[in-house]
Amino acid sequence: MARFFYVQVIWEDDLNARALDQWTREIPVSAGRGNIYDTNGELLAGNTPAYTVYARANAVEDAAGEAEILSSALSLPYDTVMERLTDKSRSEIVLVKRTDKASVQKIEGLDLAGVYYARDDARFYPHGALASQVIGFTSYDGAGATGLEQYYNNYLAGERGEILYETDLVGVDLEGATAAYIPGTDGMDITLTLDYRIQAIAEEVMERAYREYSAKAAQVIVLDVSDFSVLAMVNLPSYDLNEIPRDDLDTLNARSRNGLVSDVYEPGSTFKVVTAAANIEESLRGNPDAFAAGHVFSSARTRTVDGTTIRCWSDHANGKHSNQTLAEALNNSCNPCFVDIALSLGKETFYDYLAAFGFGRATGLDFSGEAIGMLLPESTLRDCDFARIGFGQSIAVTPLQLACASAAAVNGGYYYAPRLVKQISTADGATVLKTSPMLVQRTVSEEASAILTSMLEGVVRDGSGKKAYIEGYRVAGKTGTAQKYEDGRIAQGKYVSSFVGCFPADNPKYLALVIVDEPQGAYYGSTVAAPCAKEIFEGIIDIFGLEPAEG
Repeated sequence: MARFFYVQVIWEDDLNARALDQWTREIPVSAGRGNIYDTNGELLAGNTPAYTVYARANAVEDAAGEAEILSSALSLPYDTVMERLTDKSRSEIVLVKRTDKASVQKIEGLDLAGVYYARDDARFYPHGALASQVIGFTSYDGAGATGLEQYYNNYLAGERGEILYETDLVGVDLEGATAAYIPGTDGMDITLTLDYRIQAIAEEVMERAYREYSAKAAQVIVLDVSDFSVLAMVNLPSYDLNEIPRDDLDTLNARSRNGLVSDVYEPGSTFKVVTAAANIEESLRGNPDAFAAGHVFSSARTRTVDGTTIRCWSDHANGKHSNQTLAEALNNSCNPCFVDIALSLGKETFYDYLAAFGFGRATGLDFSGEAIGMLLPESTLRDCDFARIGFGQSIAVTPLQLACASAAAVNGGYYYAPRLVKQISTADGATVLKTSPMLVQRTVSEEASAILTSMLEGVVRDGSGKKAYIEGYRVAGKTGTAQKYEDGRIAQGKYVSSFVGCFPADNPKYLALVIVDEPQGAYYGSTVAAPCAKEIFEGIIDIFGLEPAEG
């Protein structure tokens, strides 16, 4: 009686499923994958109708005749189709995946025994290469493989359905039996924070720089300073999402990687934004180790720390870089001044600011593969290495980390978690998830932030960032030119040119970090990167019709 109860009650569902599997054959019905939209509702990833054709060799009655029809309709070699139609080692075999509707219409109504088809939509990207590393692509079976397609696959994928056919033991359809249809559940739609208009402008600008300077790579990230929404992410070289180079894995892996999130580099002088912010905040707090706004730094070109000589990029001849205040040191991008700041603040205080600005950990962006950068442990840090961190050497960061830190330095001192997705909703428009800005921590006071931004505006107006200046608009920023290292040594002739800037300076809204890797010919950030930021900002001004600053 116990066994009878177990079989009839406990085991019931499993046995019913086994029985159903024995007397039916299933044709999968793919669920419609969710769409991906930009913040304005512009379609970035969608679906185009396609069909998968199946065959069951045991049910095929005229293999030669059907092979001839199918090879012609599906544009497949006759021998290949014939081999599959006669392969009785498997109950079911795929003849072709994701063929177009016209091909299926050629066999529709012919009632070919043992041949079936089901809708299996193909992914389509209307803007081709636009934001390709961010959006990502799907695998051959339709699952998310990279980018947001992969990160949000559970939302996008949906749940597939089935068409059930009653068959005998060898898979032949039972005469008079009707098919049962179990519909799939479509995936959810995702709305991004990306603005395809800003993305398109940024890609156009960086493509010109990439080609003009024969660079190894060109990148830019654009943030909404008020809440760290990602408005654009550009990684060049890129590729068309509709023509994925699946048969060249090295190229595919390189071009599908979102280096703004996953790669690290020495930021160079753009990092001075963080060092300056820390000094200004400590000065306002009354820390005697911080340099007051009017402090004049030594005009000496070098500083010696632990027996290591650290030089300024300028030769300081003819009075250059003499009698500098902090604002002028930013204008001139003078390394020794920022060595002085780091050493004066001390490791403990400075590392507290590095932590507050998010270095040494992931930002929390909703994207896979984020790197945490390389920050030497405070306990093992030599003074000469610590001194170099002050001006952006001996530390490696992701571009995303630096962009977020810079934004938190100029927006009043508020560090938010960056985000790419704004909303997730069902196909009928019901909202499932809506993200909101998430404040992580404070970095500096609003007063310190305002002072720093004013100084950075001076860099664009009077200093090394002049090529980012836009007449009538208040732009603030900092240039950077970092040497690259190979095998522990400086790689001659290899530089990373960069610029980080925001506008309007009196109430920052948009921030851009531009990076050009190994430009040929000109290599200073002021020459290579700053003009790119200017063009992107001008594009944003045109998109939103922003009026010039008053006065």
